[in-house]
Amino acid sequence: MKSLTIQGKKRESVGKASTRALRNAEQVPCVVYGEAEPIHFSADVKSFKDLVYTPEAHIVVLELDGGETINCVLQDIQFHPVTDAILHADFYQITDDKPVTMSIPVRLEGRARGVMAGGVLRFNLRRLKVRALPANLPDEVVVDITKMRIGHKKYVKDIRVDEYTLMHPDSDVVCLIKTSRTAVAGSDADDDDEDEEEENSPETSAEESNEAAAE
Repeated sequence: MKSLTIQGKKRESVGKASTRALRNAEQVPCVVYGEAEPIHFSADVKSFKDLVYTPEAHIVVLELDGGETINCVLQDIQFHPVTDAILHADFYQITDDKPVTMSIPVRLEGRARGVMAGGVLRFNLRRLKVRALPANLPDEVVVDITKMRIGHKKYVKDIRVDEYTLMHPDSDVVCLIKTSRTAVAGSDADDDDEDEEEENSPETSAEESNEAAAE
């Protein structure tokens, strides 16, 4: 999985006045949780750009003053209800031997047969909660939709792999191909063509000719 680095400075005070002063200085109050005591620190708001405002998932390499380095993942983030400014961020320390749960983007691969036939693709789950050891965390969950036809659904159970666990019920639908008006109209047109062919078939024409001769 991709990683990015955030420079942090440990906080000596965690009171409201200190927190307000940090935000005014474009610093984000943060906490990293792990096996030891939580560590309170602050980081430049600009360092969150590539972590928060992107569909990609990252492991964060947190570099604190004093030379301490912590590998972690973003666990929670709070935004201002009006300005959308980042108010607070929580991180969770990870280790190589313990599984971690992350929200991972889903990428649909290929062009579905149902779409080429006029169907409409519905993408229900664009992110999935994945639990795995840090080394097995994927950058994305790839779903091949090439063979999907109109009416087909791709369930969570269809995309499970051994390397990581999808924290969703098997019955959850990742994507599906629905019938569109274009596909229905095309089907009706095909039926009309078939009816017309039957009316003009040699057998029908011969029967009509025989009836006319008998009269």
